[in-house]
Amino acid sequence: MLNHGIGSWPARRSRAAGARAAVVHEGRSATYRELDERATRVARVLEEHGVRRGDRVAYLGANRPEFLEAMFGAALLGAVFTPFNTRLARAELEVLAADSAPALLLADADRGADAEALHRAGLVGGYLTVGTAAGGEHGPRALEPAVAAAPSGALDRPVEHDDPFLLLYTSGSTGRPKGVVLTHGNVTWNCLNSIVDTDLAGTDTALVSAPMFHTAALNMLCLPVLLKGGRLLLEERFDPERTVDLIEREGVTVTFGVPTMYERIARSPRWPGADLSGLRLLLCGGAPVPPPLIESYMRRGLAFVQGYGLTEAAPGALLLPVADCAGKAGSAGVPAFFTDVRTAEPGPGPSEVLVEGPNVTPGYWNRPDETAAALRDGWLHTGDAAEVDADGYFRIVDRVKDMYVSGGENVYPAEVEAALAAHPDVLECAVVGVPDDTWGESGAALVVPVPGRRPEAEELRGFLAERLARYKIPAAFSYGGELPRSAVGKIDKRALRSRLAGA
Repeated sequence: MLNHGIGSWPARRSRAAGARAAVVHEGRSATYRELDERATRVARVLEEHGVRRGDRVAYLGANRPEFLEAMFGAALLGAVFTPFNTRLARAELEVLAADSAPALLLADADRGADAEALHRAGLVGGYLTVGTAAGGEHGPRALEPAVAAAPSGALDRPVEHDDPFLLLYTSGSTGRPKGVVLTHGNVTWNCLNSIVDTDLAGTDTALVSAPMFHTAALNMLCLPVLLKGGRLLLEERFDPERTVDLIEREGVTVTFGVPTMYERIARSPRWPGADLSGLRLLLCGGAPVPPPLIESYMRRGLAFVQGYGLTEAAPGALLLPVADCAGKAGSAGVPAFFTDVRTAEPGPGPSEVLVEGPNVTPGYWNRPDETAAALRDGWLHTGDAAEVDADGYFRIVDRVKDMYVSGGENVYPAEVEAALAAHPDVLECAVVGVPDDTWGESGAALVVPVPGRRPEAEELRGFLAERLARYKIPAAFSYGGELPRSAVGKIDKRALRSRLAGA
């Protein structure tokens, strides 16, 4: 087989377990053999629409089988799969499309208006719709008829581990989205880390209700499970009651979520009587699991596998094993098996976290200066600070950059500040993350209004809703005559955070 990349996985798995169930969605199940055939047909459709090796294939949609089929299909051609965050506003999608220049966009049918707008603006070469809403499966731009008519014979193109596989967008400290390039090798080694460190098995049934456009759900759960030959249950949205139903009815053994998702499950009226005996792995990321939540699950005989990662590491860097869930609460764990992690300054006290290994990105898309700044002397400089205890366990204590995490989503204050400052009644503003019992952290903004004006918080929220995803909009707005600044005139974010934490 010439294709040594991830696009070949369905065919390779089919050789030994072609009849085994691979993907279940809305009651419909597809085997590995069927996944292989569908991915091959999608690859041929992509090729018919002009996609060539190295081209970007964007995807804007929920957790559906077509997401995986498009990903594997693009990988069969040596194209680069580029999933867009479905929570972004159209203006934000335009920025991503302008940067990545996709040859083709696949979009859920109910996002057809966004796809058409991006196409009319010349930001994508073309688009096809997925699903039945807004025009149906058989419209002129529908994917399904083209897939049904495409040849199903084997397609084998040369792809190596060093070839780019994914282009995933994450905002930088400037608030501008950056495309992180992940190669086939990066993601393969991350999957091996996940399998080795969590003991995933080919008999596992994984519930996927966290969005696959995020690297954690895709690379820490979906792809490792498919590599092992397990079964994926794809859910287009998270619902705690339905989660309990699926765990009981479908024999779910492993799932992934952020702490907020697990908190909502524990608050469900189904929780006290739910049969959770089949669950054996609760993967959690995005933020540390609060000790009370750990205790709630441990009373049900369940423990979390926690970790620390970032898109640039595909994403796994540190992992806290189940055995340490309670005893090392608050720790991010130890380095993943094939990955090395250290701090920039050895010894006591916090220092920047550095990561090295075959799962680390070769760089940012068309950003040579930022690539050089992040990758120095063979190590990825994460921008996060940690302390390391005597046992070698890392504890993330602060962020070198100002980014905060709200409900598992990265939020970059500079981006929010730029949007807020565009309001005609805002003279200056600053945004920080503050503790939030529900979301881990939420945004708090200090606004210096134009003299004689004072825009109300609801007006500012409405203004931002037209420009930013909802999770980026600050939960609290405060007003002042000036921003706190250091002696050299820079905004003092530490003082601001202290001021707004109780606002």
